[in-house]
Formats: sequence, C-alpha cells, structure tokens
Amino acid sequence: MKFVKLFGHLKSNIIGMIHVGALPGTPLHRSAVPELMDEACREAELYHKEGVDGLLIENMHDVPYVCESGPEVCAVMTAVCCAVKRLCPALPVGLQVLAARNRTALAVALASGLEFIRAEGFVFSHVADEGLMNACAGELLRYRKHIGAEHIQIFTDIKKKHSAHALTADVSISETARAAEFFLSDGVVVTGPATGVQANPQELS
Repeated sequence: MKFVKLFGHLKSNIIGMIHVGALPGTPLHRSAVPELMDEACREAELYHKEGVDGLLIENMHDVPYVCESGPEVCAVMTAVCCAVKRLCPALPVGLQVLAARNRTALAVALASGLEFIRAEGFVFSHVADEGLMNACAGELLRYRKHIGAEHIQIFTDIKKKHSAHALTADVSISETARAAEFFLSDGVVVTGPATGVQANPQELS
C-alpha cells in the first residue's frame, strides 16, 4: 500500500499542520516572504522534534478564499515548501492550496520535492463557503500524469467541512469513500463539519 510505504504504518499517524501566514495579495497579508518562510520552518522544526509522522503545509490564512488564485500564490508556496523540505528531508511533507487549487498544489509539490497533496472536491460536487466545487478526479489525475508527478500521492476530502452537501444527501460518506477509491484516490480525509471539530466516530467506523 502506497500510504504505508510513505508513512511506515497504517494507523495512528500524526501529521502536523503548518498554516502559512497570509500570502501576498490577500486581505490579511502583512509579512514579507522571507518571514513567511522562517515562520513555517520554525513550526516544522518544533513538530519534527516532537516526533510527528509527517507535515502538511496549507495557506489557511488567505481568507476569504477564492477558487482562482494568481501566480504569486504558487510562487510563494513553492518557496515555503522548499524551505520546509530542506529542513526536514526525511519527513513526509504534503501540501494543500486553498481553495481547491489542486493542480497548483501538485505543481508546487513536484517543484518542492513533496510526497503528497490534500485535494478538495475529488468526487461529487458540493457547495462550499467559497462557492460551487465541482468534482475534479479525472482532470486532476490526468494533470498529475501530464507533469510526471505520479509519485506524489493525492489524499482527498470527502463530505468536506465548511460545505453544504444537500446535492449529495442521498450518498453516504462510505459510498463517497468507495467512489474516491474507485477514482484512484490514494487516501481519504474525513473531518468534522468545521475546523477544530472532531469527525463523527460512527462515520469513521
């Protein structure tokens, strides 16, 4: 299994989240790019010392999120990811680019030497707080093939948080997970309804 090969074991992996400061061009942007890189590296070093199994880098502070972002997001996230990966070369490091910038995430991961990405909207469309998210599995996997990034794993959110799923109310989370597996996801991400809210144990079972 690709996941086990990456992390060493299947269960109880702890992935530390690195929330990069607001990027240039976003409403909350304050810090220069070198400061963003240094802050991310400080967090990565702390996680590494505490023995986490991997890291996930995300532009969480770019609120409010948009579904179309400029090249500055790709450029700065590449700089940050390269710095973190240089600091923790033996640790699996992944990336998510909000909102649903899955192809951007793949390109950044390839350039930075990362091992995985977290993708939104892989199967089944839904309505998020950023707008309508369309399923992207076919397009995303073809793009991964096109750029020669098939070694980069794609972990996909299902029944994503901060979203309305009335469109797929008749599709259970287990059916969604099976659809993601059928569409060649390398792993699924199950969350609670919002950041910081735990997932439903019954759904996990």
